[in-house]
This record gives sequence, C-alpha cells and structure tokens, in this order.
Amino acid sequence: MAATHPHWRRVTRLLNWLFVLGVLTLIVFWARQVDWPEVWRAFLQLPPSTLLFAAGLAAFSYLLYGGYDLLARAWCGHSLGAGKVISIAAICYAFNLTLSTWVGGIAMRYRLYSRPGLSGSTIAAIFSLSLTTNWLGYLLLGGLLFSLGAVPLPAHWYITPRTLQLLGALLLALVTGWLWCCARLKRRRFTLRGLTLALPDGKFALAQLLLSSANWMTMAAIIWVLMGDRPAYLLVLGVLLVSSIAGVIVHIPAGIGVLEGVFIALLAGSHVNQGTLLAALLTWRLLYFFIPLLLATLGYLWMEGRARPESPAR
Repeated sequence: MAATHPHWRRVTRLLNWLFVLGVLTLIVFWARQVDWPEVWRAFLQLPPSTLLFAAGLAAFSYLLYGGYDLLARAWCGHSLGAGKVISIAAICYAFNLTLSTWVGGIAMRYRLYSRPGLSGSTIAAIFSLSLTTNWLGYLLLGGLLFSLGAVPLPAHWYITPRTLQLLGALLLALVTGWLWCCARLKRRRFTLRGLTLALPDGKFALAQLLLSSANWMTMAAIIWVLMGDRPAYLLVLGVLLVSSIAGVIVHIPAGIGVLEGVFIALLAGSHVNQGTLLAALLTWRLLYFFIPLLLATLGYLWMEGRARPESPAR
C-alpha cells in the first residue's frame, strides 16, 4: 500500500516534526507576551496551600473537559479506552486554549484520533459534540448571571447593563430551546447542504449541560481561590464569562491582555486591589495555560513516539 512506502513514511515524519516545530514556535511567541517577573512575584506572595489547591482545581478542570470526549465516545460508539480518550482531550484542550481551536480542537484531534483508526466522520462528530458541550454550559451560566444583573458594569463601558441582561435572556432562550428540541422532537436527523445533523436525546443533552457548567465553574473557582476569596464567587464567574466571549471576538492567542483588561475594568478598585488581581490572573495563566501546554507538548511527542499501526477503533 502507498501508506507503507518508505518515502511516504519519511514525508509523514518530516511533516510531523515541522508541525511540532511550528507549535514550539507558537509557545515561544506566547511565552514572550507574559510578564514572567510579575508571575514570579505573584507566586512568592501566594501561600503554598493556595497554589496546590488551585493546581488541583486546574487538573480537575482538565479532567472534566476529558468528560466531553467521553460523552462523544458514548454517542459515536467507538472503542478507545477511557484513559486514552481523556489524555487526547486534555492535550487538545491545552493546545486549544493557547493556540486556537484550529490547532487544538481540529488539527490535534484529527492527528491523535486518526492514529488508532477513527474515521474522519467520527473525529468530526467528536469535535462538534465537544464544542457543543462546552458552550452549553456557557449559555446556561451566562444566561443566569447576565439576566439577573449579577455582573455590574462600569459607566460608559462597551455595553450597557440593560444590553447585558437582554443578552442573558437570549442565552437562556437558546439553551432552553436546545434542551426542548433534544427532549421532544420526534425527527432527530436533519440534512443541511449534504451535512447530516443528529440531535442527542434529552438525557444526553442534560449531561452535556451539567458537565460543561461544572467545568466553567471550576475555572472561575481557580481565579477566585488565587484572589484570596475577596470578591464574591458568582461575580468572578460572571466576569470570567464576559472575558471569555471577549477573547473569542478578539482573536489573540490565549486571549492575552483581553481577559486581564476585562477583569481590571470590572473588579479592580471596588472589589479587589489591582496588584492582587493581576497576581491572581498571571498565576492562573501559568497554572491553566502555560504548564498544561508544556505537558501537552510532551504528551503529544510521547504519543507520537510510541504510535504503532492499530486496528480501526470503529
């Protein structure tokens, strides 16, 4: 077969190392944007118990994200082991957070899932279900907090409090509509321009919603713990949700500067002093973005190094 030709193997190996080189270049680019002396000072100011607790929450969040792909496994019916699925999901998540969805969510998933024999259509289903799961939790939490006015906005900001409340109501309507369609519609498959879309049942959609909400809440808990529990937890969660959508709109790797800007605008001064806030956010970036990215790079290289042709997993 052509896939086993020596020249093809050499080309594949070369492309793989070029990809790794590109990823490492992006890591260096990202690392140069971070004020590492400030991160170090932030570390020195935080109690070791706080750092350990925050690191544990970060690991738990990555585990929850791995649950997204476990749900997708149940939906697709492929036979990869749970440990492998969670490992692939965690690696992809680290790349996704820092280097964009195209690298982590799509390219990395395709590479790691195609190795054990999953088809392109199955990988596409895993990605789409993971993406849907992630944003369902956002819709629910954002809808509740925004519509209830739990995130006070400064005067003359980009949007008014009323606009944010209307946005919250829209988010709640979207998540309610999704749950209703999954639970009540009899027709469960739709074709749009040749692409077949299948709705999960109500129990599956509810599991997506709960798992994703738990992950978003865990992410906010990390920042809240690093701030020394100063602002109210729900306020920190609401600001994280606002900053996350801002990071999606402003396409900067890892949302560098966007998240900090939103947190400073909404929390600094009246809720927590700016030094404490910046120290917490920089430490959060180290624990949740940079260290996982380094570990994910090592994990990816390890998986590539021990990869062997396997029988199709589906």
